Amino acid sequence: MIEKLNIPTLLTLLRIALIPIIMVFFYLPWEYSNIATTFIFFIASFTDWLDGYLARKMQLETKLGAFLDPVADKIMVACVLVLLVESESSLWMTIAAAIIIGREIIISSLREWMAELGQRATVKVSSMGKWKTSAQMLAIACLLYRDTIAGVSMQQFGLAMLYIAVILTLWSMISYLKSAYSSLKTE
Repeated sequence: MIEKLNIPTLLTLLRIALIPIIMVFFYLPWEYSNIATTFIFFIASFTDWLDGYLARKMQLETKLGAFLDPVADKIMVACVLVLLVESESSLWMTIAAAIIIGREIIISSLREWMAELGQRATVKVSSMGKWKTSAQMLAIACLLYRDTIAGVSMQQFGLAMLYIAVILTLWSMISYLKSAYSSLKTE
């Protein structure tokens, strides 16, 4: 039976629904499309924080929400990175996107396998994972905006932040793999 949908889960579903809207605004031939795209992405990113906060605060954590939340994040980040790679068409953007998307596939697979072994808690979300997500969201927002703010190129700042996110991405992946190493070794 499907669990009753609560506010945090509805916020997660909203985040998923915003993904195609982000894509449409990204390609609109409108001089303010970058501002609109960044704003929609910001709203979607904010729902990521808000749904978790409300779920904990209101004690509305559900298995469905726990499943959907990381799925929504990964789909959103992967889709927007693909848009940025297509738009930027540079080696540096492509490498960063490949590392981030590849890490998400590896860790999602690792979590699924650890759950199969009854050891899902071994690879639960860590504070490093939260820092990684925050860095990714900030980097992506800056890259979507693309323009200059107070003399600072958001494109360049976003690319620098993306590489900080890549470092955190690799660091968190290594941490998760270390945590699971004993189980991986015995299998």
